[in-house]
Amino acid sequence: MKIAVIAHDGKKAEMVAFLLKYKSHLSKIELVATGTTGSHAEKAGLNVQCLLSGPVGGDAQIAAMAAEKKLAAVIFFRDPMGKHPHEPDVQMLMRLCDVHNIPIATNPATATLIMDQMISQA
Repeated sequence: MKIAVIAHDGKKAEMVAFLLKYKSHLSKIELVATGTTGSHAEKAGLNVQCLLSGPVGGDAQIAAMAAEKKLAAVIFFRDPMGKHPHEPDVQMLMRLCDVHNIPIATNPATATLIMDQMISQA
């Protein structure tokens, strides 16, 4: 089972805290992340496959995984108040998750629901 994790700059600490809450269960889940989010998770002791940083193609790499149905879910803690130069890539990722019926959480409440369900199925 592979889950992609992404967090805008103002949400990276929140993402790491969220992942640490599930650390004991993550041994059964393969994590893939955009570069900077992944490096923060690695520094916290999590095992993560890091891709490119979001603005330079990481969002698109994760979108490609979604299109190829290689992901069980995407957790993307977005900053809804900020402007992001890679917003077209973010929209593409969200659209592809919808097209391919891949659960995508954009906040901790929804991410908790997804993670709890995946853990119960594992």
